[in-house]
Amino acid sequence: MTKNKAVRIGLLRESEVEEAARIVRLAFGTFLGLPEPTQFMGDRDLMTPRWRARNTKVLAARIDGRLVGSNVITRWGSFGFFGPLTVLPEFWDHGVAQRLLEDTVKVLDGWKLRQSGLFTFAQSAKHVGLYNKFGFWPGYLTALMQHAPATGAPASNGSTPVLLSSVKKSQREEAIRGCARLTNRVDKGLDLSDEIRAVLAQGVGEVVMIESRSKLDGFAVCMIGPGSEGGAKTCYVKFGVVRGGDGADARFDRLLDAIDGFAVSRGADVEAGVNLARRAAYTRMRAHGYKTMIQGVAMHRPHGDGFNRADVYVMDDWR
Repeated sequence: MTKNKAVRIGLLRESEVEEAARIVRLAFGTFLGLPEPTQFMGDRDLMTPRWRARNTKVLAARIDGRLVGSNVITRWGSFGFFGPLTVLPEFWDHGVAQRLLEDTVKVLDGWKLRQSGLFTFAQSAKHVGLYNKFGFWPGYLTALMQHAPATGAPASNGSTPVLLSSVKKSQREEAIRGCARLTNRVDKGLDLSDEIRAVLAQGVGEVVMIESRSKLDGFAVCMIGPGSEGGAKTCYVKFGVVRGGDGADARFDRLLDAIDGFAVSRGADVEAGVNLARRAAYTRMRAHGYKTMIQGVAMHRPHGDGFNRADVYVMDDWR
């Protein structure tokens, strides 16, 4: 295969979603040296739910009409990130990723975001160097962590956690607006509303909320179930946050307890990411029993902390 083959970039078609998901598994499994690359991440699906969501665009790379790679671009209000960006191993080093990135940056610029980012392998100079060409600058490490809550894990101290799916439909949008107000306090314009709506509409997870005196203290977007990003046995916390300021440690502990309770109810372990710039959040997760399984690096465009700051109590995963 020669590098001058024309790579065409467009939106991923519904008929290509299954093949795109296969390429994700094959590419990561090959890079990580798994004996059966297509078994990467088991029954978890990082492609289908994202393709269906309103807050994403999925780019496809094609050569002579054949799908050879893709990239998922996600918007959380004023912040966007991309990934997984994957290419068929037989087309590695043929300029496919670069072409995907060229169009990815156009999408991000068109959204007029305050900041965008990505998660990549910290040990790979090749990956970090490629993204750096497009204006992304490496910051702190991000730890991808796992936790196996004990059966009968204690309930969250304070009020009983609320599952958003149990809230009356007439009141659900107000609850989502409350989540947006909370994230806006963390970083101006940060908004998970469309992510939350997609999770509930597709039935691929739940939003766990903690309150005190009828005031929202925090929430977590948890992906779990067949066809979800978590699969059947993993409660994958794509995003979790509590109010900062006085008492934030205690609120974060309550949110971790609430996630435990939800995971136990589904017979699942928990997986969550946290940027190490958020020192207090990382420390609380370690104390709670979370263990790091892999580390990567967060890269930002433009260079700056964004909501990767010491005063922020957020869990998230930009994979």
